[in-house]
Amino acid sequence: MIGRINGKIIEKQPPQLLVDVQGVGYEIASPMSTFYQLPNLGEVVTLHIHMVVREDAQLLYGFASLAERSLFRILIKISGVGPKLALTILSGMNANEFIVCVQDNDAAALVRLPGVGKKTAERLIVELRDKLKDQDVDMSSTVNVGVETTPASSSPVADAVSALIALGYKATEASRMVRAVDTTDLQTEEIIRLSLQGTTKK
Repeated sequence: MIGRINGKIIEKQPPQLLVDVQGVGYEIASPMSTFYQLPNLGEVVTLHIHMVVREDAQLLYGFASLAERSLFRILIKISGVGPKLALTILSGMNANEFIVCVQDNDAAALVRLPGVGKKTAERLIVELRDKLKDQDVDMSSTVNVGVETTPASSSPVADAVSALIALGYKATEASRMVRAVDTTDLQTEEIIRLSLQGTTKK
């Protein structure tokens, strides 16, 4: 099983990235909390990996910190929460914010995330309350912080909308979220971050 990958980032399209490790390109899905910390294209990154082996695919999920990966692994053990929904949760809020929601019984904040209904939010709180009780998460990361450079042919706004749709938002909702942000001179990751903040922090 693959537990860690160190290589050069050659493609970024949230929530997917492609990392070259000695000539082999690994397709990795990552939450936005990790994407915000990724270095520029062409630079080296280290990601903590969770690998899912299915009959039809071998999927890699990459995280900036061990805390993120640990929470991801906890989430996918909950009934009704698969890897895609777990990525959506960690894209809408970081590990610390999620733990606060659970500790404060804040189901309303969780319901604002796509794919998280009232029953799922309540199940997350009930099943994780004791596991996460009094737990503080160290969000220290092994990735190099960098500013993304977007090719001239790419539209950060269009890429942001596509990323939000990939995270589970409907196309109309994703477009509305992005339109609510002043996207002037912003790169894709920043547009996504501000769009998600407008949805989850009401």
